[in-house]
Amino acid sequence: MSVKFFILFWVFLMTICVVTIRAEGPPAPCGDAAPQQKWIGDIEPVACFNGPMPTGVTVSHDGRIFVNFPRWGDNADFTVAELVNRKPVAYPDAAVNDIKEGDPAKRFISVQSVVIDPANRLWALDTGRIEWGKAEPGGPKLVGIDLKSNQVFKTITFPEDVALPDTYLNDVRFDLRRGKEGMAYITDSSGKTPGLIVVDLASGKSRRRLTGHDSTMPLADFVSLVEGAPLMVRPKDGKPTPLQIGADGIAISADGKRLYYCPLSSWRLYSIDVDTLSDFEASDEKVAAAVKNEGDKTASDGLESDAAGNLYVTAYDHNAIQKRSPDNVYETIACDPRMLWPDTLSVAKDGYLYFTANQLHRQAKFHKGKDLREKPYMLFRIKIDAKPVLLKPDSQGK
Repeated sequence: MSVKFFILFWVFLMTICVVTIRAEGPPAPCGDAAPQQKWIGDIEPVACFNGPMPTGVTVSHDGRIFVNFPRWGDNADFTVAELVNRKPVAYPDAAVNDIKEGDPAKRFISVQSVVIDPANRLWALDTGRIEWGKAEPGGPKLVGIDLKSNQVFKTITFPEDVALPDTYLNDVRFDLRRGKEGMAYITDSSGKTPGLIVVDLASGKSRRRLTGHDSTMPLADFVSLVEGAPLMVRPKDGKPTPLQIGADGIAISADGKRLYYCPLSSWRLYSIDVDTLSDFEASDEKVAAAVKNEGDKTASDGLESDAAGNLYVTAYDHNAIQKRSPDNVYETIACDPRMLWPDTLSVAKDGYLYFTANQLHRQAKFHKGKDLREKPYMLFRIKIDAKPVLLKPDSQGK
């Protein structure tokens, strides 16, 4: 090999090396070691949904899981379902879930919440409204289903002075020790006239409380950050406006003495004395005086309580769930990027906290008509080693 050829070959190799180095660019200053947000807790997928988005979940005392799908525009063949082999099946049957013409009091219109009561019965809270439309008389209702027979045993409809034109029945909790058959407490999350609704299960009598009270109203200037972006109602044409949703999350204390609730469009938690709230003869002034401001918290959708006196709070602006101890100390028990809008919470007898993650904030109304949701929607659970609150007479057993 001649000296000239060797020099030319060496220059050729050096040119390739220089081009390669320049193409790759300088090495990253920190390599791949950039810190990332920590995940907290060990959430377990329970089921995934490739159809309509779910909101509510509840678990019976023997482990049956029920979910609901409000009719918000998705094609929902049924609005209440039981998970069978992790798949939703119309419950109690397809006929009750049929929205064809008929008596609105005898069919599910759009169920927002399903809850197992202390006696192990399923209750479905029906808004009576499809896509926020007008509710027909008999549509807004609370429906009880016997899990042994899988049959409806009670339907409680709400008169027009309880279910107002813009009422949106959101969530419900029970105390079966009060009255002959127990009491139910419901949040109305309307943005204009939100409040609480108290129901006597024996008579079916109901009464509105705290309508338009500061504790049930959304904050007028409320804007939270979800996935790093301001959450606002953004029409295709027009100016974005703050999301205005009133009393939403609800939970009853382990001793049944206080009812906790919060507007969705707020950072505050409130509670009220249940003795006063349950008194149908109490004046509005007396009921308002029984409200307690429990202080600031994260922006929340769902609330739940356990038998140990803890309160669980979804943190939709942080993809997280927090636990509030009886001494008012908050601890994050789950934080995970898969928890896209944690919605409803349910403490089960198996020691798990179940919750839905339904990407509510990615709906088209928040993104100029573009639906950014990605299927599947999820049902998760996390171990909390706590039991549900079961407020029932001793005669009903364990």
